[in-house]
Parts: sequence; structure tokens; C-alpha cells
Amino acid sequence: MKENFYGFKVASLTGDEVDLSQYQGKVVLVVNTASKCGLTPQYKGLEAMYQKYKDQGLVILGFPSNQFLEQEPGTSEEIATFCEKNYGVSFPMFEKIEVRGTNAHPLYKMLSEEKPFLGFDDSESGQKFKGFISEKFPEIYAGNGIKWNFTKFIIDRNGKVVKRIEPNIAPEDFDAEIKEML
Repeated sequence: MKENFYGFKVASLTGDEVDLSQYQGKVVLVVNTASKCGLTPQYKGLEAMYQKYKDQGLVILGFPSNQFLEQEPGTSEEIATFCEKNYGVSFPMFEKIEVRGTNAHPLYKMLSEEKPFLGFDDSESGQKFKGFISEKFPEIYAGNGIKWNFTKFIIDRNGKVVKRIEPNIAPEDFDAEIKEML
């Protein structure tokens, strides 16, 4: 049987094992993050979304990854300090993992299989991302793997992966979708 979202266990930034089944009944937004990326300011929007909707059943889970131009080189402690100090991040953050390729964490393998890459949208930022990644990193552009930091997945209250949101889409741009699911 294929593992669902609630079947995974992950390590928090403090090294504690976290069973994702504790999020049953919540809307979950899973995001791969990085502290030294041009998209890092999305932390601000993610934290604002978390504060706005956490009491209505939203949880955001951040998974640092150093796979894209080594933009997350820090230790767990450094990542935690950076996120708290610069963006006031209070949503759960986890140990650095790989999110694409043969060594991708099983959670991310499942997410990418459930919601494969369908391309970037037609917005200016979407087309810039498409050009940048397809030209400079064709090996990243190919296939269904995560394309860059701040790729987001929405999991509904039943544990179903319902949407993949590419990195160029900021949290405020899908706020209405989250609100509707709560």
C-alpha cells in the first residue's frame, strides 16, 4: 500500500521525531525552504498566513533544503535562529533534507508523485523561473521533482495532496484557496 501523508515521521530542527499523523484533520501546507534564496522573504508571507489561519486549522511545515545553489548551508540551530530572528517564524520547521533526486526524503518523493510538475504559470515571474531553470539547470527542470526553494504542497483535512504551488507563487497569492479549505 502506498504511504499517505500521515504515515511519515520526520525530525524537527531540534532533532525530535515528529509523527505527521498529529496533523490529521488540519489543512497542511508543506514548503521546502532556504535561508539564502531570493525567495526567502516568502517566510514573511508564510508566517502571516500561519498566524491568520492557525486557529482555524492550518499548519505550515517548513523543510529546509540545501539542494539549490547551496542556499541553506546552516546547521539546524542556525536555521532556527535565522527564521525566528528575521521573520518571526513560529510554524514547525524540520531538519534539512533532500527534496529531489534519488536521495529525496520519502515524504517529498510521495508529494512529487501525487502532484507532478505541470510547468510554471504564464505570469511574468513564472516565465522568468522557467527561463532561468530550464536554461541554467536543465537537469532540475526535467521530470516531476522539486524545481526550486519554496515549492509548496497543500494537503487537505483528509490527508490528500490537493495542490502543488511552484516557487514563484507567493503565499498572499493563494490565501483565498487556503481560506476556502478551512
